[in-house]
Amino acid sequence: MKYALVIFETDESRRRIQADRDAYRAEYQNWIGKLAAAGKLVGGDALDTEHASPATVRKTADGVASVTDGPAHAGEETLGGWFVLEVADRAEAVELAKSLPTPETIEIRPLLESA
Repeated sequence: MKYALVIFETDESRRRIQADRDAYRAEYQNWIGKLAAAGKLVGGDALDTEHASPATVRKTADGVASVTDGPAHAGEETLGGWFVLEVADRAEAVELAKSLPTPETIEIRPLLESA
């Protein structure tokens, strides 16, 4: 089964990134390397959360679109990226997410696989 690990940066993770970006990146790369070596990593991407702000488009039922600068949901947590894993089940995805050594919030979602 494929699961997405959706990564949300937190105030603490942003503080650690700003304090020592190279050390933080090394922790992440080590974790990603372990997932890849185990054959669990399918892919993933990081979002640029420092240099450009997001735009949000919302549509009403009648199709009228409005655009605002900023994330869809304001708060401490910022969408930072995602990983896609191939695992046996949800429990394995949860365990792998728990092994991330940095202080992000991770939402685990099964991917919809069509027939």
